[in-house]
Amino acid sequence: MSTTLSDKQPPAARKQAAPAARPLARRHTRKRLAPGRPVPYGWALGALLLLGLWAAGSATGLIDARSLPAPWTIAVAAGDLIEDGRLQSNLATSAQRALLGLVIGVAGGLLFAMVSGLSRVGEALIDGPVQIKRAIPSLALIPLLILWFGIGETMKVVTIALGVFVPIYIHTHNGLRGIDNRYAELAETVRLSRPQFVRHVVLPGALPGFLLGMRFAVTAAWLALVVVEQVNATSGIGYMMELARTYGQIDIILVGLVVYGLLGLFSDALVRLVERRTLTWRRTLGD
Repeated sequence: MSTTLSDKQPPAARKQAAPAARPLARRHTRKRLAPGRPVPYGWALGALLLLGLWAAGSATGLIDARSLPAPWTIAVAAGDLIEDGRLQSNLATSAQRALLGLVIGVAGGLLFAMVSGLSRVGEALIDGPVQIKRAIPSLALIPLLILWFGIGETMKVVTIALGVFVPIYIHTHNGLRGIDNRYAELAETVRLSRPQFVRHVVLPGALPGFLLGMRFAVTAAWLALVVVEQVNATSGIGYMMELARTYGQIDIILVGLVVYGLLGLFSDALVRLVERRTLTWRRTLGD
């Protein structure tokens, strides 16, 4: 029978070697299971890959330029729009509409979620109507909103706010309902006042849900903006795209789509950055 080096060692030596081997094994196990560090600018890799495929298809002729112009053609069109100031002016108008609707929707969703999440009576009065609204797309309400508010800026901002309101309410409400009852019992034990309970227990407990809702909310704001800016608008990225459709300018339409995509991408990246900085105590494999 073959023997190994460890078998030739005396029992005392094997006992001393074993404890040293176990921590080493545990260190390697922890290293394998530990979450990896995020790839720098990893959120942009997919977009860059898509851009590369688009450029390669245009350069080789696989993509018809009449249906989808090449990226460099889009860049030239964007440069022309920037040079005459049209892109900056329309972008400023769109950003103002989206920001105003986002602020109103976030404030309303947060307020209703707090009332519904902290009170059974509030939940009975609020949650049902909000769930009904959740089943109705905000864009389906545009004909009714036009009758109520006309076709001006008010209708556009209200449409965006309604699209933002639902994800903020849903995720913040779920965050509030998911707070461990032991924290509430501890707050009663140390005799926290109502404002102190909200500050030290409710707000930290609801923050993860609120930030998750924000990621959906910023996307909903840009989606609603795309539609409302094509309803009798006289400025904005959507108006620029609609005007380009009238004259068959596909390159300008694609410039608008790229702008919308970049706005959504950077907005989501900003919320994720705030989430990582704020929720440093809650790490996952994706972080």
